Amino acid sequence: MKHIFVFNPFAGPGTVDTDSLRKKLEGIGVDFEIVSFLPEESITDFVLKRGMQSPDETLRFYACGGDGTIKRVADGVVKLKNAELSVYPIGSGNDFVKYYGGKESFLDLEALCNSTAHDIDIIKVGDEYSVNITNFGFEASVADTMSKVRRKKLIGGKNAYTTGIVKALFTAMKNRADIYVDGEKLNDGTFLLCTIGNSSYVGGSFKCAPYAVTNDGLLEVNIVKPISIFSFVKLIGAYEKGTHVGDPRFKKILTYRRAKKVEVKSNSEFSICLDGEIRTVNGFSAEVVHNAIKFASPIYPEANRLQEEKEKASV
Repeated sequence: MKHIFVFNPFAGPGTVDTDSLRKKLEGIGVDFEIVSFLPEESITDFVLKRGMQSPDETLRFYACGGDGTIKRVADGVVKLKNAELSVYPIGSGNDFVKYYGGKESFLDLEALCNSTAHDIDIIKVGDEYSVNITNFGFEASVADTMSKVRRKKLIGGKNAYTTGIVKALFTAMKNRADIYVDGEKLNDGTFLLCTIGNSSYVGGSFKCAPYAVTNDGLLEVNIVKPISIFSFVKLIGAYEKGTHVGDPRFKKILTYRRAKKVEVKSNSEFSICLDGEIRTVNGFSAEVVHNAIKFASPIYPEANRLQEEKEKASV
């Protein structure tokens, strides 16, 4: 197996020491490559081209960056039969790997390189893919701000999500679009936020999809109705902990569904966020692609146990 580390040097808060990584990989004794990209270069195109160059060899691509880098690598891996996906998490948020025990386990290179890949789902959004979360409304406004401030002192870095929330409180409390989940319209044309999850976390620490299982063939859909800033401040803590599902305070404002497909229609353009990547659309569809890629993680959650918890939950 060839281990290919794909670096987005602009994903994290600081400079990446690839020389140190190279020495560690040499010490482990694996067959590896390290590739870095400029912002204007396509990581996805590289993954596709590299995969087609070695059709008879298993290639494991490590997304070295944050959730956006994972998305770009996955956009290529999903189209290859000989490729696996993994992560060397050096981004600002690193939300996807929280489902798999957090970034520390992925920074153990020996355990990471020797880990076994498992089939996981992926979200197809138009011609693109999302591995973690696709969201729009309040959340997309937050992500848009995050992308602009993440390298700034005080308001950026780990504080970027908080900065995004503060701005969105004044600009994105009521959004308009019609949301259909497996063909059923679930809102009155307005909403505060909607998240479509393959995994659980968004924004650095917010457990928006607490019952997500990455290989169950289902998406986790949160739709929150417009609320006042006062109510938002009171409820945000539960949303962060993932206890909002089943919380009686959310009963009249939250719709949480598991589904295979979500369709969104609007009379005007709006922003959607695919694993931190912002796109402008006037409508889109998102659907789960079951067991679409192989993902390697040193810690793999007990999917059966999580599935049992989901079934017991009153949602």
